[in-house]
Amino acid sequence: MQSIPVDTSRLGVLRCAVAPEPKLADFETKQVKKDRDGNTIYTVGVTVRQEGRRVSVIEIAVPGEPKGVAEGTEVRVTGMEAFAWAMGDRHGISFRASAITPTPAASAAATAGSAGKGGGA
Repeated sequence: MQSIPVDTSRLGVLRCAVAPEPKLADFETKQVKKDRDGNTIYTVGVTVRQEGRRVSVIEIAVPGEPKGVAEGTEVRVTGMEAFAWAMGDRHGISFRASAITPTPAASAAATAGSAGKGGGA
């Protein structure tokens, strides 16, 4: 399977739509999928919206649990690749990345927003 590098800078604002979940290798036994180094593979649903287009949600596989990534968090995706796949009559594109992290601006805004909450007159 050939990988295709993805330029995430052209995808607009990326936001977590579905919090990280361990990817299952076997649905019946609930065994989680691991990479070659033994790291659990997580799947994160990410919204993608290019200017003037509708929002799409893509699932991105990433090794290890992405820390600080929750629904609604703006994220940065590093080392994203796309893979075309086919199984019988079904086909599609899957995505994986080396890391998914909250953007520094999103983290700072969350901290500033929580600092402003509290007692009022």
